[in-house]
Amino acid sequence: MSEHVELPAFATNAINLASPRLGAKAVYATDEFFAPKERMLEDSPAVFLADEYDDNGKWMDGWESRRRRNSGHDYCVIKLGVKARIRGVDMDTSHFTGNYPPAAYLEACLSDSDPDFDDDAQWTEIIPAETLGPDAHHYIECKDGNTYNYLRLHILPDGGMARLRVYGEPQGSWVEGGADKEHELSAVKNGGRIVGYNNAHYGEPWRILTEGRGINMGDGWETRRRRRPGNDWIIIKLGAPGYVDRIEVDTAHFKGNYPDKCSLQAALVKSGTDQSVITQSMFWEQMMAPSKLEADTQHFFAGDVIELKTPVNYLRLNIHTDGGISRFRVFGRLVTK
Repeated sequence: MSEHVELPAFATNAINLASPRLGAKAVYATDEFFAPKERMLEDSPAVFLADEYDDNGKWMDGWESRRRRNSGHDYCVIKLGVKARIRGVDMDTSHFTGNYPPAAYLEACLSDSDPDFDDDAQWTEIIPAETLGPDAHHYIECKDGNTYNYLRLHILPDGGMARLRVYGEPQGSWVEGGADKEHELSAVKNGGRIVGYNNAHYGEPWRILTEGRGINMGDGWETRRRRRPGNDWIIIKLGAPGYVDRIEVDTAHFKGNYPDKCSLQAALVKSGTDQSVITQSMFWEQMMAPSKLEADTQHFFAGDVIELKTPVNYLRLNIHTDGGISRFRVFGRLVTK
């Protein structure tokens, strides 16, 4: 396996738009003889099983087409779970050594239904052909600023792609609702995102903003055991500024490792980098005083418990002292001009 590659800026604290957890799915491939297209989108890192074979040959963790004996090349169409602006991708060829594609490029389109897979007129190239190597992550920036919900990954001419990660910003249509309508302001699908945290030893922090309850203890944000004074924290940017009416903190599956208490700070930040927001956050006003949490429980906070009644677009969730949170949801009303 190749050496560790430092994440580029577009992938830091980013959401994987191609995750099945967001509803993404591979809807078509020209060929998937050796390995099915769905594996390419799995959230877990690709693995290699040395002695694993199936009826078609060596079992590989990813999407792999057969060797082409004619002109042309293979491609796979992916439907994203949300409409989004794409900032970059990771074309991951992990464990594909003699069977990786030498190059690949990416097209995108915006459609209300599955597009005609062979109609080139409706597709826009958002990442030109990029040279790929064996058994490696390939982080490639996307400079196209438009919104899309379908991708077409072209591999030149054939071979295997272990994983495709697509990083970007969901563009929630929920902002079209009325000012008095309650929205889940923090939801990934509505543009909510993780800005930073002091520790995320276990799990993937962005999952606390996804739908449903956690499926297991790994489906959330968990910090290591704290051995010094203080507490752990995570900062969330809402999809749009709003008045917060109620909060949900879910400790599903966290039993011997849930936080004893949680508290909230919040602010309306009009400009600044993620790093400047993190620095400012320790001075934000209190939105909720430290409140008791229980193991494996959905906790709901509303009414006078929510102390800050002014509009906010950032929240800092403090957990005392450490532990795991499965889901964090912020419900409220949009700010209107």
